[in-house]
Formats: sequence, structure tokens, C-alpha cells
Amino acid sequence: MKLTTKEITVFAMLGAVMYASKIVMEFAPNIHLLGVFTISFTVVYRKKALYPIYIYVLLNGLFSGFSAWWVPYLYIWTVLWGAVMLLPKKIPKWIQPFVYMAVCAIHGFSFGTLYAPVQAVLFGLSFEGMIAWIVAGLPWDFLHGISNFFCGILIMPIVTVLRLAERCTQKN
Repeated sequence: MKLTTKEITVFAMLGAVMYASKIVMEFAPNIHLLGVFTISFTVVYRKKALYPIYIYVLLNGLFSGFSAWWVPYLYIWTVLWGAVMLLPKKIPKWIQPFVYMAVCAIHGFSFGTLYAPVQAVLFGLSFEGMIAWIVAGLPWDFLHGISNFFCGILIMPIVTVLRLAERCTQKN
């Protein structure tokens, strides 16, 4: 996956936009646009979407610290990326928003469960302790999933803008 100078620049900016959106939304716990951006970038850039996603992950570590909370970020966004990569490329246009909103919501609902195994290993939790950790986080995962669903309304507009920008830069 060789990158052009333009792609390096665009992906750096998109990763920075992801990070900035997280900072702007920190006043509202578990409500953010990270899933929206991850899905949008994956729909448009496919495999190369991993670049802005991991720029975001790196920025998160650099500015907030590379500690135990950060370790699951090394894979948790890749799970969402992989789910979108497994979707057919030719989803009928009328159903695309609903499919992407549903995938975004499912990722939000399962965030704590995806996060838990690493936390269990890092903090020495038993299987039962890990399950208790997941159950304790269910209200937050519920909020996360619902907010991801409604924020997912922005996925197709972002995809449209990114594709338009790609077409405009290819002409020049």
C-alpha cells in the first residue's frame, strides 16, 4: 500500500480531525464521532483507512498518555474497520445509511465487551471479574450504542464529501 504525498497529507489531516472531534466531544461521555469517521474512511479509502485510524490512535496516546486504557485502542477501531470491510461494496444506495448506522451502533454496544479482555489481562481479573466489569459498563455501552446509531446519520454525508474531494483532486 504505497502512499502518495497527497494521501499522506490527507490521512494525517483525517486522523487529526478524528482526534479533534474526540476532544470537542469529551464533555459528553461515550458520545463521539469516532465510529462515524472510522466507517466513513473505510467506505471511501478501504484498506488505506487504517492510516488515519492509527494516526488518531497514536495522537490519543501522545496527548493522553500510553497507559492501560490506551492498549485496547490498538485493536478496537480495527474491529469496526474489519466489519465494514466485510460488508459488500455494492450495498443498494437506499439502505446504505441504515446498514452503516447499525454497524456503528453495534460497535458502540459492544465496546465494553471488546475492551474487557485486555483490561482483564492487564489488571489480573478472573473470567468472572471480566464479566462483572462488562456488566458494570452496560449502561455506558447502551448510551454508546444509541449515540453511535444517531451520530451514524452523518456517515453518508461524510462519505459523499470525501468522494467529491477525491474526484476534485484527481482532476488537478
